[in-house]
Amino acid sequence: MSHLLSKSKYIRGLQCDRALWLDVYNPRLAKYTREQMQRFDRGREFEYAFKDTFPDGIDISAELKRNVDAYPARTAQLLDLRPCSAANTVLFEAGFCYDDVLVLADVVQQREDSSLDIYEVKSGNVLSETYRRDAALQHYVISHCREIHTFSIVYADPSGGFITEDLTEALQAQHEEIEKNIAAMKAIALATNEPDTPTGQHCLTPYECPYQAHCQSGVRQLALF
Repeated sequence: MSHLLSKSKYIRGLQCDRALWLDVYNPRLAKYTREQMQRFDRGREFEYAFKDTFPDGIDISAELKRNVDAYPARTAQLLDLRPCSAANTVLFEAGFCYDDVLVLADVVQQREDSSLDIYEVKSGNVLSETYRRDAALQHYVISHCREIHTFSIVYADPSGGFITEDLTEALQAQHEEIEKNIAAMKAIALATNEPDTPTGQHCLTPYECPYQAHCQSGVRQLALF
């Protein structure tokens, strides 16, 4: 099953419609700083450390690599094949797709009743609004595919270790807003021409946009369908 939006594109779209369009049609124009790349690396290291607490986890990304559109089918297969008498299945990078949106959950643990405990792992030590929006999209998509028992964000304890915060009820309450956001972003992603959104303070908040140099050049792109 192919997808139109991903978690990263959704978060990009909340910041800027032009950046979302470029993410869909011309991601090669993105320019990341060394600091941004180092932050990505720290995030991956923190995520790996948390995943190590689940030694029997099955890493779907190790099997399917960049073929992300195949992740949901493989995820469903692994969850559905678990014998009732077996220990809880744990999946890394489990894929779920709904309404043309694909999300990959960092850690999914299946309970005996087949409901899921979801863990979204973030390396920061503050539970930011962006983290919450990220988790809210995942909850929306996954809940339309499987029953969720809990959805937690895992972030860094300043003294070391992990803080796990259950946000299940709060995320459930955001579904209506997310549905509207997805509809608007799908329209942007399907547009023929790059939006002419001007640069401004939104280019820096909540993240420094990697498309600033392109947008400041004044050049606009045409989608090739």
